[in-house]
Amino acid sequence: MRRRELILDVYILAVGLLLALSPLLIAYVHRVTSEDIWITGVIVVITSAAATFAFFEWEEWINLALGIWLIVSPWVLGFAHTKGMHISIGGGILITYLAALELWLIHYDTPRPMPR
Repeated sequence: MRRRELILDVYILAVGLLLALSPLLIAYVHRVTSEDIWITGVIVVITSAAATFAFFEWEEWINLALGIWLIVSPWVLGFAHTKGMHISIGGGILITYLAALELWLIHYDTPRPMPR
């Protein structure tokens, strides 16, 4: 049986791949920027890939936490006002939104009966 939220895991996987590949595509000024975005992107890819094969709710909570980390990491790690900040915040917003939407669908959305 396929979960209807599976497509959200695929979207999160795609964003994670873009984040993991972004240090190769974009020259970041700070080394810590590329390391943070690359490591976080790889972890997002791993948890999203795992969620596509076997669903566990904790994977979505990890993605939610990683998305929030991407949003705040430019200020915590000191690469605010750089190109990497925009990529980190944009990817973090997408991952946070998709993970929160999936958690909401799992807990609060009731399936409708199929019409005959």
